[in-house]
Amino acid sequence: MTASTTPPDSTPDLGSAASDLRMATFRLARRLRAQRAVDSMSDGQFAVLAALKMHGPHTLSELAARERVTAPSMNRTVNSLEEAQLLSRTPSDDDRRKIVVALTDEGRAVVEETARRRDAWLESALGEVSEPERETLARAAEIMRRMADR
Repeated sequence: MTASTTPPDSTPDLGSAASDLRMATFRLARRLRAQRAVDSMSDGQFAVLAALKMHGPHTLSELAARERVTAPSMNRTVNSLEEAQLLSRTPSDDDRRKIVVALTDEGRAVVEETARRRDAWLESALGEVSEPERETLARAAEIMRRMADR
């Protein structure tokens, strides 16, 4: 018996299960990321726009911390998004030395259109699987949320 073969009466190896779940999650995430409103936008750029839509305006350092990148790296990302008129920078009302980064209407539209495209792709993919499989995926989504929130 090979290391990857599991007898029918035992539970699967957790390492193999983890690897399978990771690969399936990455493949699905890659397919969803491909459904963008702006093809030339990087995942990092979209993550900044999505964070601003979800959590509101941030300082540059707050954005860098949220996305776990350096301030200079975030500054480059924000510069490119500002050039594309997808976000704006304004001085903070509390501390004029700080700059607050916020979505523009164009940036909000990109996030909303990307979410719409991704939902439409996923809805179409869900339409190709059976009802019991959709029920299984709904249960799996809840389990995955709980795992991610740990």
